[in-house]
Amino acid sequence: MLVDRSVRDLIAAFASADPTPGGGSASALASAVGASLLQMVASLPKTRSGSDQERAALAATAVELAELRRQLVDAIDADTAAYDQVVAAYRLPTASPDEQQARKAAIQRALRAATDIPLGVMRLSALALQQAEAVAACGHGAAASDAGVAVALLRAGLHGAAFNVDINLGGLSDATYVERVRGDRARLATGAALSAERAESLLRGG
Repeated sequence: MLVDRSVRDLIAAFASADPTPGGGSASALASAVGASLLQMVASLPKTRSGSDQERAALAATAVELAELRRQLVDAIDADTAAYDQVVAAYRLPTASPDEQQARKAAIQRALRAATDIPLGVMRLSALALQQAEAVAACGHGAAASDAGVAVALLRAGLHGAAFNVDINLGGLSDATYVERVRGDRARLATGAALSAERAESLLRGG
């Protein structure tokens, strides 16, 4: 599994000529690191003003971020596995009409799975960016740069996942599914951008 490798080996895997791991796994990784940094800031003993309210808010945020981080880490390998299934489906035989039909159906199933995972990464990243607002508002000022990096990574992970959603939608024939996913993608992107902007404004002292 990718997540069980050393950092050096994982980076080498991304740099290799193999198609996996690719951008989808990299997007999940970026967001997982972003959520981890936010969890760190939320778990620091010091808060912005030292109030009990801030400590309670950050404690709840840290719990939420821990679960989001766990799911994002799982998505690193899940995205690679989904893409491998797409490749396998395209390699199915086409010697007979039945084989051609089976291959077409397998490709559609694989592309749908390969779309659902990055859409999930978008959703998890957007939720983490919502938590970033609380971290920015209540977190210790000395860790503002850490929270800022976390927001940047989550934005990158979400945008990268969106690229993967878009490219997979282009190969899908289920118009109802495509329309629904496009709507979800747009809502997640818009909401995440607003959360990121609010968090960054708070981190700048706005």
